[in-house]
Amino acid sequence: MGQALSWLAEQDPDRIAIVLDDEVITRRDLDRRANRMARAYAGFGVGRDDVVAVVLPTSLEWFVAVMAVWKLGATPMPVSSRLPDAELNPIIELADPTLVVGVAEGRLRTRRAVVPAGYEADAAIDASPLPPAVARYYRAITSGGSTGRPKVIVNHQPSVVDPDERMPGMGRDAVVLVPSPLFHTAGFSASLNGVLHGNTVIVMSRFDPGRFLDLIDTHRVTYVQAVPTMLHRVWRLPDEVRAAHDVSSLDLVFSTGGPFPAWLKKAWADWIGADKILEIYGSSEGYGSTIVTGEESLRKPGTVGLPRFGPPRILDDEGCDLGPNDVGVIYFKRPAEPNYHYLGAESRIRDGWETLGDMGYVDEDGYLFLVDRRVDMIVTGGENVFPAEVEAALEQHPAVRSSAVIGLPDDDLGQLVHAIVDVGSDDAGVSEVDESELRAHLATRLTRYKIPRTFEVVTELLRSEAGKVRRSQLRSERLAGSAVNGRAGEDDDHAKRTRAQQ
Repeated sequence: MGQALSWLAEQDPDRIAIVLDDEVITRRDLDRRANRMARAYAGFGVGRDDVVAVVLPTSLEWFVAVMAVWKLGATPMPVSSRLPDAELNPIIELADPTLVVGVAEGRLRTRRAVVPAGYEADAAIDASPLPPAVARYYRAITSGGSTGRPKVIVNHQPSVVDPDERMPGMGRDAVVLVPSPLFHTAGFSASLNGVLHGNTVIVMSRFDPGRFLDLIDTHRVTYVQAVPTMLHRVWRLPDEVRAAHDVSSLDLVFSTGGPFPAWLKKAWADWIGADKILEIYGSSEGYGSTIVTGEESLRKPGTVGLPRFGPPRILDDEGCDLGPNDVGVIYFKRPAEPNYHYLGAESRIRDGWETLGDMGYVDEDGYLFLVDRRVDMIVTGGENVFPAEVEAALEQHPAVRSSAVIGLPDDDLGQLVHAIVDVGSDDAGVSEVDESELRAHLATRLTRYKIPRTFEVVTELLRSEAGKVRRSQLRSERLAGSAVNGRAGEDDDHAKRTRAQQ
């Protein structure tokens, strides 16, 4: 992968590789900076198959660092630069990297080599291409999962690439827009695949739906990889704002990283064409993925498509196979040679089949439908409620920017369905909506027991830019808040009151 950048720079040195806010870098300049940085990192002891933690914000510096790591045949581990020390230190201790890029001396609990953000390699260091070097593992991705405990997912693919390979939507003259954070799998893959396959990559340092459309229009973007949360925020823009932008250059909008509600997918299909929409269900672990086109999505609303590597098994709590349309835990066949390993977690395996903990079903034609993660399922009055379904219905309301649905303890029902509803807007305004309006909206979309008993109105986004929501954390915070306010053991009374907070 490091050699590929040098090869591309030789072919067309002045072609723009990356546009990031007001900064632009050509292939030649990116390659020379990465070559110089690689030699600087080698001076800190980085060698083949070492792990290097890259704790930098979205920036050209981030790309230089990752490319430099690959040029040494080492493994980059991107980490969010926003993590507080209490979260960063356990990850660093778990992965034990040779070098940590982007943190100041003294910030880590254990002593190791570090370089701060803004570090520049000495201009006297040789900037010519390095000898080819291949890492055994091309990336390590950090994740808190649903538990919040840190884990690292080490992908077993070596750091090799064919720059001439044509990937879906990434032709030779593609212009790739990356709105996702680079430490997340979606942003990492889209941006670096774009660069290493010879495309011009437009990167957003911070997602803004209006700016997203501006960039498509200005740069004639052909390929976008985004999480559904972003596509929802774009769709919430006024009709006249969307209509004022020319998005006809788009060849493919690739969605991943979270549930893509059927209603939202149809809205986008009606806008840009179903043939330009592709969704993939998968994971950083890299197994058991499915893929679905826009046409299939319209024909089978809600499906995530046909499995790419063999049909899954849908199992009940006792491990028995379920039939078509029966909801259970989704298992995929574990390959003889696993394509990843965890640091800080154990794979969930049953008789050679592996699960991520997601629940769903397969229809008569073999199409997979997701329901939710098992850990997030709410049992209320003996009925199963899947938060993702309720959230998708809530977010069809024009006042709702994002939402999270959790279960709170109840002496009578076991759990009450509680909805946290974000009514903020991207222009810093606040939408007006009350509980009765939300109930009326949901009554036409959900059966009665799925409608939340309580609503909490907030004005901050409940999903990260990567499209993730930590329902377990939100639930713990609310239970802790009940105890702090002297209401421990009185969750029923607490939950029966609608709360509004900012």
